[in-house]
Amino acid sequence: MDKITILIADDHTLVRETWSFILNTDERFKVVAESGSGEEAVELARQMRPDVVIMDINLPGMNGIEATQLIRKYSPASKILGVSLHTQPTYARKMMQKGAMGYVTKNSSREEMFRAITEVQQGRRYICEEIKNILSEQVINGEDQSNGVNALSQREIEIIQFIKKGFSSKEIAESLDISVKTVEVHRYNVLKKLNLKNAAALVNYINNSQLEFE
Repeated sequence: MDKITILIADDHTLVRETWSFILNTDERFKVVAESGSGEEAVELARQMRPDVVIMDINLPGMNGIEATQLIRKYSPASKILGVSLHTQPTYARKMMQKGAMGYVTKNSSREEMFRAITEVQQGRRYICEEIKNILSEQVINGEDQSNGVNALSQREIEIIQFIKKGFSSKEIAESLDISVKTVEVHRYNVLKKLNLKNAAALVNYINNSQLEFE
């Protein structure tokens, strides 16, 4: 039986090497390439056409969500498995919307990672148990998915990341190559979704929140 070929995209060398070692010890898998950036992952996927791409969301430059969309374009047969420290369901949803077949967190076990790889390679969607449990709790608690952090778009999350670093609207606009007005619209939408009154409240929310905006 042919081995499942895998491309690993993560910006931490030790993480890539650890995953590569673990996966190559299993006779079902063969890691054919490793990448530390989204741009490189897209190019490697285009060249090598791996069966599965293990894609970290937080990559420097082009993030994993953007890279996923391009890999689906240039190597449509490759199945993408999103991996992240983020446990908010919104990240899993955004990855799946851009073409990923599965999503696991870095809290997942080796066995669950193996199961996720084989499931997505066979064309079936896979969401890790941690995310499924969080979704179940939200349903039980009656949390509104149209508001709060789960309603934030990827661009709004990017805006929050810049605000957390102390960037002004002008600096954010220059960094993202968009207008200051567009930044202000995003900031307004963030306040509305998080039910906050002003920028000071947003900064306080970001600094005190246990949520991951890195």
